[in-house]
Amino acid sequence: METVHDTDQLKERIETALNGIRPYLQADGGNVKVLEVTEDRTVRLELLGACGSCPMSAMTFKAGLEEAILKAVPEISRVEAVNITPAF
Repeated sequence: METVHDTDQLKERIETALNGIRPYLQADGGNVKVLEVTEDRTVRLELLGACGSCPMSAMTFKAGLEEAILKAVPEISRVEAVNITPAF
């Protein structure tokens, strides 16, 4: 069974992997947030700002975010994006 400490370490490593991509997202008015790491080691991400409505977000997710996380944190089984764009 995983401890909170294990999950925290995974989240830190995930954030480090995402920090390499964030400047590119932010340059286009977007960002990404880690919502959770589930017990089965699925990372759930939220695409923020322009990323949430960008037609290229699926490509950015697959080729950028997912690849970076799986390469840096091989213990992760899968990465999924939950796109929740707040209505204004």
